[in-house]
Amino acid sequence: MSAALPPEMIGRARHLMRALDRAALAVIHPDGAWPYASLVLVAVAHDLAPILLISQLAEHTKAIAADAKVALLFDGTAGIEKPLTGPRLSVLGRAQRSDDARLAARYLARHPDAALYAGFKDFAFYRVAIERAHLVAGFGAIHWIEAAALAPPPAPALEQAEAEIVAHMNQDHGEALDLYAGRLLGLAGEGWRMTGLDADGLDLRRLGQVARLDFEAPVGTAAEARRALVSLAGKARGLS
Repeated sequence: MSAALPPEMIGRARHLMRALDRAALAVIHPDGAWPYASLVLVAVAHDLAPILLISQLAEHTKAIAADAKVALLFDGTAGIEKPLTGPRLSVLGRAQRSDDARLAARYLARHPDAALYAGFKDFAFYRVAIERAHLVAGFGAIHWIEAAALAPPPAPALEQAEAEIVAHMNQDHGEALDLYAGRLLGLAGEGWRMTGLDADGLDLRRLGQVARLDFEAPVGTAAEARRALVSLAGKARGLS
């Protein structure tokens, strides 16, 4: 049962979903004869629900219209010499069209180029309501996780403050963002921007590269998030 899972396994599954900006989407093809898989760009809501922006003309969208059941594979094995020892997470759920402006904003912050076509009539946002997930964290570390165990605790105050905090960090604290990326994550380059903030950590982007930095402990309010960001900046400066 997922309740018996070590907390670090739940955390690893959440991190994998939040860190990756793409996934393999599997659907049940309308012809009923075959499953169908495709590559999609993805963002993740505060409650961990995957967010998709897909065309109504695409095969996977036609399939969702006929049967909302989907699976998303988040593959964290890139760059690992022995890929089967790396983590991956299959998320099972039901995809439904969404007009929630907050979900759209979170997706477009993660994928700014998508703004070019997000307003097209044949494109729409979808939210995947998770039912369960299957984590493979390496040989012998295989677990089913129910949706209730996977979802983080609600943090409505932080969700409301996210846009303001992200804008403030990008406008006034670009140096700190570069420190996060360079000294805490070992990533090259300057000009990193924050694209999202949630109870578990923050999302960064530079050109086409994305990165994830987790907090040392979950936060639930804007004040707690600011303290965590200051603490990370101090830690990064101490690594000079």
